[in-house]
Amino acid sequence: MKTKIIEQIKTFCKDKKAVVGVSGGIDSAVVFSLCVNALGKDNVISAHMPYGKTKNHDAIKLIAEYGTAMIIANIKDTVDSIWIQEEDLNKLTLGNIMARIRMTYLYAIANEENGIVMGTSNKSEIAIGYYTKYGDGGVDCEPIGDLYKSEVYKLARELKIPNSIMNATPSADLWEGQTDETEMGFTYGELEGILEGHIYSGKTYENVQKAIINSSHKRYMPPIFRK
Repeated sequence: MKTKIIEQIKTFCKDKKAVVGVSGGIDSAVVFSLCVNALGKDNVISAHMPYGKTKNHDAIKLIAEYGTAMIIANIKDTVDSIWIQEEDLNKLTLGNIMARIRMTYLYAIANEENGIVMGTSNKSEIAIGYYTKYGDGGVDCEPIGDLYKSEVYKLARELKIPNSIMNATPSADLWEGQTDETEMGFTYGELEGILEGHIYSGKTYENVQKAIINSSHKRYMPPIFRK
């Protein structure tokens, strides 16, 4: 079953030159692996963009193993130039700036190389808008956008993604100690149960429904005023 999904996604990615931001997380690792499998290493460009700290060794090692072109850019100076006094920024605002700077880098690479930017959001995150508008949500296509987080893990095992990435706590790595589930306020398992219709009530259910409604603007093009 999973092999069939891999082949379908590989077909979806065919005939494209892919630009992928590889963070060291499971979603970007899976998308990166799928793109290399579909297009060959010469048609995939990877970018690793830390903010003011050492590079993620899992990401660097994965990219090196696949042998694709790799660009490493520390985004701290660029981010800080937008808002000089970092301590005055809300953490979420700073995180959104990081995500948008990373996407700017990816699109610059895509422009230069005549490629397209591959998204790394999964179905669970897209449903509740757990991504930055015009940041990691600003992409050309979403190879794993119809897969729940649990399905991404199953795919990762089939693609033989390293255990160090598989076992890492999911995080957008936007600030020290940030984790996906803490920021969302519920686990991926709870979210998936609600999205699949297995859970119909309770505080978590209400929070998920609220997140879906409040993030609806992220899933549609901006409204156009009609005269």
